[in-house]
Amino acid sequence: MSSGVSVTDDVIEAFNNFKLQRDPHKLRYFVYKISDDKKFIEIEHQGDRSQSYDDFCEKLSPDECRYGLVDLEFKTDDGRPTSKIVFITWNPDTAPIRGKMMYSSSKEALKRVLVGVGTHINATDAAELDYEESILPAVKKFA
Repeated sequence: MSSGVSVTDDVIEAFNNFKLQRDPHKLRYFVYKISDDKKFIEIEHQGDRSQSYDDFCEKLSPDECRYGLVDLEFKTDDGRPTSKIVFITWNPDTAPIRGKMMYSSSKEALKRVLVGVGTHINATDAAELDYEESILPAVKKFA
């Protein structure tokens, strides 16, 4: 199901520079939202490399849906340092039904342009955003 929402060129360009860590996109994360006119997916927030996963989570409202893209650095089970870019759909249980439907039906448009992102996580409450309990185990499956 498609909502007719499209992705802005700024999102595509920023993502391509982000995954290659080109200036000025040496960043830790992006938070995306659907524009007020419900026509585009656009960048709402971005965090520089000094910010953390917790900083990213603070940008997510407990009552509004968003998409997120985070560059997570961690150690594999055998101790190797690595990183993965993770796409997170934040669709909180407390969000209005109309917003949840809009974000669910528009997700594929954004995923299509995020070429090379292998880890996709859907979160509906704070427990599903918990780094140690939920996110890291899901990411390590693909490391």
